[in-house]
Amino acid sequence: MSEPSDRELREMSREQLVELGGELDDVAIASKTDNWPTRGTKPEKRAERAVAAWFVVSGLLALAFVLVYILWPDRYVVPGQDGYVRYSWYTPLLGFTFGFSVLALSIGVIAYQKNFYPDEVAVQQRHDGPASEVQRVTATARFAEAGEDTGLGRRKLLRRVLLGAGAIFGVTAGTLAIGPFVRDPWQGGDNAALWVTGWKSFNEETVYLRIDTGVLGEIVRVRPEDIVPGSMMTVYPFRESDRGDKELLLAAERASDSPVMLIRFRPGTAITHRPGQEDFHYGQYYAFSKICTHLGCPASLYDTQNNISICACHYSAFAMNEGARVVFGPASRPLPQLSITVNEEGYLIARRDFVEPVGPTFWEWRAG
Repeated sequence: MSEPSDRELREMSREQLVELGGELDDVAIASKTDNWPTRGTKPEKRAERAVAAWFVVSGLLALAFVLVYILWPDRYVVPGQDGYVRYSWYTPLLGFTFGFSVLALSIGVIAYQKNFYPDEVAVQQRHDGPASEVQRVTATARFAEAGEDTGLGRRKLLRRVLLGAGAIFGVTAGTLAIGPFVRDPWQGGDNAALWVTGWKSFNEETVYLRIDTGVLGEIVRVRPEDIVPGSMMTVYPFRESDRGDKELLLAAERASDSPVMLIRFRPGTAITHRPGQEDFHYGQYYAFSKICTHLGCPASLYDTQNNISICACHYSAFAMNEGARVVFGPASRPLPQLSITVNEEGYLIARRDFVEPVGPTFWEWRAG
């Protein structure tokens, strides 16, 4: 068919443009049924209120997420201390409010589509090449008609509720985006939670290396002869002031930055040290954080033949006899090394806390 002139296009109504667009695009409307041919019926209004309710629930949950993120206590509290129960609910509440906000919004959109979109079946022939001016104008008209078919223009309740829920949800997304920049994880300077681990000595108290026997309260400190050459064991920090306090002992075991791999290399193993950490070991005994520097999984699948430790999550591999250097995988920096020695009692102890952050590399980022 011949395309109309620009003047004829300007004089056409939207319905005529829609019809023309279908003809130009070889689109045939097989059927089109309005779910509510009679406007304003009670069933239609009930369906509208039901859909609006889902959008309201989504908006309220999104608002609750923002409030929890801003107002709920998020500072770490040791188990057993005042405030621990409230702190332990922080992450579950964030997950619940955000997850169900998305779910409610999705259900609302699906319910709206099923209740108020016309049931239309159309068949179109495919054409290659760029669109002409007539095709662009008619496509715009067809989009406008599709918008009218949604019914949002005449359903003020749904339009307002959807816009409100969308606005609140946008605030939620913004909170997720800028929240990490608003909260300074390094607040506290050298004593910030992400900088200090359970291996830090307070009041010059000795921090021992101990193993977890599976019996809470049982203390087994490690001596050099407890580990054979070419092997590895997981150790945790222990202070004599913690003895008998099951809550503190349990907290030391559960802390994400506490687990350390104690390795005793075989005699004759070629070992290289990272600059500034040449004296962090005791003879053939070396201690490295067990937490992978990629995303925080345990990197403790230790290959004694090749002195390689592997993270089972994403397969980062670390050459332990080369200062835990990354030799494979997504991790971008070595495992932090703990400085150890043996005291006068013959027990392995930590000389100081880690001198670099433990865990994923992104924890190192500082503002300004």
